[in-house]
Amino acid sequence: MFLENKTAIVTGASSGLGAAIASQLTKLQVRVFGLARSSGKLKKMETELGNLFFPVTLDITNQAAVSEWFGQTFSNGYSPDILVNNAGTGIFGKIEELPLEQWKQMMDTNLNGMYFLTREVVPLMKANAESSHIINVGSILGKTSGMTKSAYSTTKFGVQGFSEALFKELRFSNIKVTCFNPGSIDTHFFEESGIEPHANMLQPDDLAEMIVHILQTPDNFLVNDMTVRPLDPRS
Repeated sequence: MFLENKTAIVTGASSGLGAAIASQLTKLQVRVFGLARSSGKLKKMETELGNLFFPVTLDITNQAAVSEWFGQTFSNGYSPDILVNNAGTGIFGKIEELPLEQWKQMMDTNLNGMYFLTREVVPLMKANAESSHIINVGSILGKTSGMTKSAYSTTKFGVQGFSEALFKELRFSNIKVTCFNPGSIDTHFFEESGIEPHANMLQPDDLAEMIVHILQTPDNFLVNDMTVRPLDPRS
């Protein structure tokens, strides 16, 4: 895909990997709708990234709000070319100790939010004659798991399965689907999840560059699944 003048939607755009993706795309002259719950951080990004970044304060777990935003934003044949389902939350803990509300929160954000965005964008992409691309940010914990990670892994295995089925469904509609599975990333995500950061964590800018590279592959070239991890995960 030639990215200049394309339109992208990036969820979880106010910090971490989402912010890095939005930054990389705007540098390549992509119009980016950056979705997040935090309006303050989005406004700061708008100042930093310029007039190609459009901040959207939106709770992606609210299906009605997502549908309303799409209806207001994309009309008269105007269609997004790229969707990056990056928003996610992770809380780790023993299954019998994990509060039910935290289980629901992860299911709503990591799975339902992704589904709500995707079901709205697919008809628009199908009507677009140009090649389109959906990238779902999963996790290495959607490939394997470990103690205290059962709930989070459930959502990320779900992202993996959703992406696998979706790429087979949409490939003949000129829509690429990629599941991008990073290992530990140097962001506030792990601090909030109770995991101690360490020096060998992956850097958001490096991962964003890889995602841009995937988007720039030739139209008949599909990377449907990619796992990226630190070479040496030790602190």
